[in-house]
Amino acid sequence: MINGVVIIHKMPDFTSHDVVAKMRGICGQKKVGHTGTLDPMATGVLPVCLGSATKVCDMLADRDKEYVAELLLGVVTDTQDITGKVLAQHNPESSEEKVQEAILSFQGEYSQIPPMYSALKVNGKKLYELARAGKEVERRPRTVFIRELEILECSLPVVRFRTVCSKGTYIRTLCADIGEKLGCGGTMQSLRRTAVGEFRLENGYKLEEMQQLKDTGRLEEAILPVDSVFSGCPVLHVRKDYGRLLENGNAILPEQTVEKKVYAPERWVRMYGADKGFCGIYAYEAGRKWYRPVKMFLEKE
Repeated sequence: MINGVVIIHKMPDFTSHDVVAKMRGICGQKKVGHTGTLDPMATGVLPVCLGSATKVCDMLADRDKEYVAELLLGVVTDTQDITGKVLAQHNPESSEEKVQEAILSFQGEYSQIPPMYSALKVNGKKLYELARAGKEVERRPRTVFIRELEILECSLPVVRFRTVCSKGTYIRTLCADIGEKLGCGGTMQSLRRTAVGEFRLENGYKLEEMQQLKDTGRLEEAILPVDSVFSGCPVLHVRKDYGRLLENGNAILPEQTVEKKVYAPERWVRMYGADKGFCGIYAYEAGRKWYRPVKMFLEKE
């Protein structure tokens, strides 16, 4: 079984599920998952996890994401992007300066109402299923954080911008909210995700490129090791005589590691065995003075 992460450069009209299905065929294994769903119209970074790396899917979902989007002012759709039904059209009368001012005002923390056309669940039902049935339900606003917001091109009524944002941010909704603030409405015309955490688009592979690598016996060139996901975490090595503790997923005392270091409480560290390589993510628990396992990645033979 292949264990690791592949940065897929998703093309338009593919769902994230489509990408997983294709990767199962290319890798010849069922244990494949993705993190950070992309809408079919969107392109860009979709991390795909293989084998033991499927355990990191939920951990990757928490990473900041970077996007380049195009906002079309003066158009309102039911999906908040150009694939939806047009509900209203207005002539954007704001100056370029006013448009830029409105866009940049969203930088920082802001309260966002999730769109009806989303996979969020209300009372066990996905919102997009309710939307397709012609039903609209009340959604609670969620606090999101726009860390960076940069206008790349302003050619009204279209504005292209780059943003780095927190988990759970809908760029479609951001576009709609900008349009509402300007009084003319707005919808997302295009979206490309350029980064998920440290995984960047320039290091990604299209599905046809993955197939070519498989056909030429070079598939491993695209596979990143599981521990690369946690490259920002410090490293500890468990001493050989305590290897059994690590293999069983037990807590590890600082003195049972080669480094004997104590890191800040709850800071993640990468724990390695003498013979088994990367074994898991641990965090220091000050009360018990040990490292407790957060998630293990032992590869069963």
